[in-house]
Amino acid sequence: MGRIFETRKHKMFARFARMSKAFNRIRKDIEIAVKAGGPDPKANSKLRIAIQNAKSVNMPKDKVDAAVKRAASKDTTGYQEITYEGYAPHGIGVLVECATDNPTRTVANVRHLFRKYEGSLQSAGSISFMFERKGLFKISKEKIDDLDSFELELIDYGLYDFSYDDQFIYIYCSFQEYGSMQKYLEEKDIEILSTELQNIPTNTKELSGDQLKEVNDLIEALEDDDDVQSVYTTLQ
Repeated sequence: MGRIFETRKHKMFARFARMSKAFNRIRKDIEIAVKAGGPDPKANSKLRIAIQNAKSVNMPKDKVDAAVKRAASKDTTGYQEITYEGYAPHGIGVLVECATDNPTRTVANVRHLFRKYEGSLQSAGSISFMFERKGLFKISKEKIDDLDSFELELIDYGLYDFSYDDQFIYIYCSFQEYGSMQKYLEEKDIEILSTELQNIPTNTKELSGDQLKEVNDLIEALEDDDDVQSVYTTLQ
């Protein structure tokens, strides 16, 4: 065993850590959806999407059911969705989306990480104007016979960008048309494998070498925080 075992163990624990982070994020998404629209997926489109996203990361059904049940309980206080804005080193804009049951703890942790990695936390609105809010839907490519016709159909429902690889189709839409796009895909019985709202930078900055590492160190530290759901930057 020796060195080979240690390498495999490191990779295994890293995979488990990523899985745990994904499950934690989905669990919070489920609780937020249930608190907003109830525990019935048929009547709650946000919950349907959260459950579908859980499937996409292979979250066990019993964990999904437990998250829904817990969120429906009157004993839970629920999570607040908060976005923090700041600068990483070398002028890179950063948006940090959080879901927290303790904003005081979360803002303290986020501020600490920005300071630790030579960045700075900014006031609301200081960075967000550098981004556009877009919806992303991922579906199976094998379900679509004519890609060109399908793309044209989507334009009427707010299509912003359309791309695909050997397996999947990626559909971007404006934030305002997110609900319309979701409804269209569901009415067409097109299974949504995963979806999310993303912040897309309008302009990016390229870094390399030590500068790139400094920014990535901050991003990784933020993503490791339990309250952080997503991190977006203007890094190219």
